[in-house]
Amino acid sequence: MDVRNKVPIGIELVRRGIISESDINKALEYQKNNPGIKVGDALKVLHLCDEYKLLEAIGDILGEKTIVLNKSDVAINITDYISLDVAKQCMAIPFEISNGKIKVCFADTSNKKSNDIVRLLLLNKGLVMEKYITFASNIQDIFESLEGKATDKIEDGRDVTSLIDNIIKTAINKRASDIHIEPQENSLRIRYRIDGVLLTMATLPKERQAQVIGRLKAISNMHQEKQESQDGRILLYPDYNIRVSTQKNIYGEKFVLRLLKRQADVLSLEQLGFSENAEKSLKLFDRKNSITIVAAPTGEGKTTTLYSIINMLNKQDVNITTIEDPVEIRIPGLNQIEVDPKASFSDSLRTVLRQDPDTILVGEIRDLETAEIGMQAGQTGHYVLSTIHTMDAVEVITRLRKLGISNYDIASTLGLAVSQRLIRRVCPKCAKEREFTPEEIEIIKKLGEKYDVEFDLKDKKTYTAVGCEHCDHTGYYGRIAAFELLEMTELIKELVINDESTIEIRRQAIKNGYRPLAVDGIRKVLNGITTLEELNKKLLIF
Repeated sequence: MDVRNKVPIGIELVRRGIISESDINKALEYQKNNPGIKVGDALKVLHLCDEYKLLEAIGDILGEKTIVLNKSDVAINITDYISLDVAKQCMAIPFEISNGKIKVCFADTSNKKSNDIVRLLLLNKGLVMEKYITFASNIQDIFESLEGKATDKIEDGRDVTSLIDNIIKTAINKRASDIHIEPQENSLRIRYRIDGVLLTMATLPKERQAQVIGRLKAISNMHQEKQESQDGRILLYPDYNIRVSTQKNIYGEKFVLRLLKRQADVLSLEQLGFSENAEKSLKLFDRKNSITIVAAPTGEGKTTTLYSIINMLNKQDVNITTIEDPVEIRIPGLNQIEVDPKASFSDSLRTVLRQDPDTILVGEIRDLETAEIGMQAGQTGHYVLSTIHTMDAVEVITRLRKLGISNYDIASTLGLAVSQRLIRRVCPKCAKEREFTPEEIEIIKKLGEKYDVEFDLKDKKTYTAVGCEHCDHTGYYGRIAAFELLEMTELIKELVINDESTIEIRRQAIKNGYRPLAVDGIRKVLNGITTLEELNKKLLIF
């Protein structure tokens, strides 16, 4: 709960006779051992005063309406109004609706960003938000009661073998990319990453922890007694290669299972969200004597885009070799190499250059040595594709500079830098069409002015992400990429050679037609593919 005020909340509560000085000292001591908890919640947990009187006093101090929210007070289906992941992100529970007003309880009413996200979502449904405040633990209890429904689906197995099998098969059916099995103080939490978002699917009793860990180690070919970090693989599911990683935490060993489909379909660039047609795409990526780099943070689909590009270039008269860690999708016609634990990307790249390649895919540029060999390969007639971790396409130049690549080598060899972000698609089963609000129109127009782009808003509709069984009540199903491209024109190359800053390079690139990720993202919003709220989560455009 929010306790920020000009006068510390504890002092004000003591003044009002709600608690004593010794009570507040106990609460402050509890805070030290439990970082992140608010004073009001600490007082409640320690049972130092009546929770109703405490909450009423805090509400009076902050000028907020209050309610000690319990599950029985929630008279509506929460996910009919905001998705469960938004509710968790904002620590907010819609609990009652009447005469066009909807009552929403927050754990922190001072968090303007969270308040605005919920207010805007509800306004789009024609509802005016009436704000209340409660204890964070009350909101968390309601979330756990909602997650309990998922627990029933997972814990069908009578023994641990059936339980683990059920967890993995349910994750596969729900399109999860990862399974997180996390020991907590009094339970074992199961979470799936679906469309890039972690969702809690079950909470198992603590007494099952040892059995679950033992079974996971057995099928992952790990040491049972060893509690340090380990890596393994589960090969029991014919269509999947499941990579397993363990890490000890204060409550036990956490497992993360990465679900990799053995024969996944390679999507075209257009299917990924690339706005250019196939002919234009081929011209952009069918290059010689250069390097193309796909840039984005971890988990934003860089490797998937590389596979799409390489699949498009895969022809009988072209020798394509890939160096990957690991090989995620097997593509007929390619020479795919998995990096040996004892070898680096640079070691493998040296060997590949003796194999008469035309096109080389290097999974990631991690160090100066790999970058230098990749650049040399691009300068000697090969076409090199790779990835790098940066926030946008222009920052690829900065990253290469920081690795130690000379401005001359960057200007002469880097042909194209691509950046991307994966944005969730609105669920086709439950998305509700609506008009853009004046606030949203203003946001879009301002972004257009900033990047000299005129967005056509005439007759455009958007959607509210509602949530249903099909999308696990998130309101979204599947993802699409927003892209930006930086082509190394003669003017850009000249700026790089002259060691100009990325600010100046970006300014010139925009004059040349470069458009940042936000522009492609807005176009996907206007086409009804995603929502402004989802785009803002990735790009912070407002």
